[in-house]
Amino acid sequence: MRAWLAGATGLTGSALLSLLLREPSYDRVVAFVRRPLTIVDPKLTEAAADFAHLRENNPGFVDAAFCCLGTTLKTAGSEAAFRQVDHDYVLAFAAAARAHGAAHFGVVSSLGADANSRILYSRVKGETERDLQQLGFTSLAIYQPSILMGGRQETRPGERIAIILMQAASPLMLGPIRKYRPIQVTTVVRAMLRQSLAAQPGAAIYESDAIQTLGQ
Repeated sequence: MRAWLAGATGLTGSALLSLLLREPSYDRVVAFVRRPLTIVDPKLTEAAADFAHLRENNPGFVDAAFCCLGTTLKTAGSEAAFRQVDHDYVLAFAAAARAHGAAHFGVVSSLGADANSRILYSRVKGETERDLQQLGFTSLAIYQPSILMGGRQETRPGERIAIILMQAASPLMLGPIRKYRPIQVTTVVRAMLRQSLAAQPGAAIYESDAIQTLGQ
């Protein structure tokens, strides 16, 4: 099978790329990147992350596509720039993948995504989830992890403090609030890979506690 991956240089995307390259079921992985990857693998092909022209660039047929794109308002610099990355680019990537044959699409969203939220981050994530469901994928898997634990290249002091506090409180986070426990990025990407290999028809949303079960 052939896979496309967007966001391969980020925390989740880089972990997923490593898994895809080790997975025998995938014989080709096309990573859409803005800067060259440090990984060299015979299965790996790099393509320019020009999300406005993916259809025209035609990087070939694809069976499953994975999207790990995402930024923060601080990094993006404005609400419009944030929405461009977390909504417009995700939709453009998904539409191109669908046009090139992808039956399965897996995307990393966020716990609390809600198209009607007053919070920009949650609202944009929710709008993206809503719009992806209109593209007609045979199988659509939306992952809503809680705070991700892993080695980020960029510094996010607020997130680091939140992880420490939530890790300490995790044993007390039971029942309905169990899903808010921090989750390892390796767990998330294992869930994404496994679900792509056993994809079920229709759209499914996996909150963080369900991801923990799928990826453990």
